[in-house]
Amino acid sequence: SSSLHPWVALVALLALVQGWGGDVPTKLISVENGGPWGDWGDIEFCPRGSYAIGFQLKVEAPRGFFGDDTGLNGIRLICNDNMGMATSSEGPRGTWSYLVSCSRGHRLTSFRLRVEAPRGLWDDTAANSLDATCSDGMLLEGMGGPAGVWGNWSIPCPPGWGVCGLRTRVEPPQRAGDDTGLNSAEFFCCI
Repeated sequence: SSSLHPWVALVALLALVQGWGGDVPTKLISVENGGPWGDWGDIEFCPRGSYAIGFQLKVEAPRGFFGDDTGLNGIRLICNDNMGMATSSEGPRGTWSYLVSCSRGHRLTSFRLRVEAPRGLWDDTAANSLDATCSDGMLLEGMGGPAGVWGNWSIPCPPGWGVCGLRTRVEPPQRAGDDTGLNSAEFFCCI
């Protein structure tokens, strides 16, 4: 029997929170392998009545042996029917990848993160990439960085629900210290 960390309980949590205008129920889905640094940003939702159908990643390319790499710096959810996007907080480095999206009529339903565990005196990057699944089972592979390992998948949104928002944990620039960028993410499902 392995010992459970307090944050593992968060993985199974499907908490009822208010979003999408305050009167529509949402459910939180999360992963257990996010990085430990930074602060949680504000929750940001797709416009009311729309869902995330795809995403883009803001990724810093590797800077070489003596560079301070940050890996993943942002996640942008793309909402259906040209209704906009949702981003939460993001780090300052990197460029946005091409859009990856579900097939027509489907929405995001679960996700996983590729995260590099803390490395002590070596350069840390924390989160490096994100994959997601669509309501038809299609896998969307993010074009993130190569460092780290893939964690477990989040619990999927309940049947008929879809991802409609997110919140990200980002470490601000550390000046002379080791920067990591985006460390973790939580998605929100709406019915």
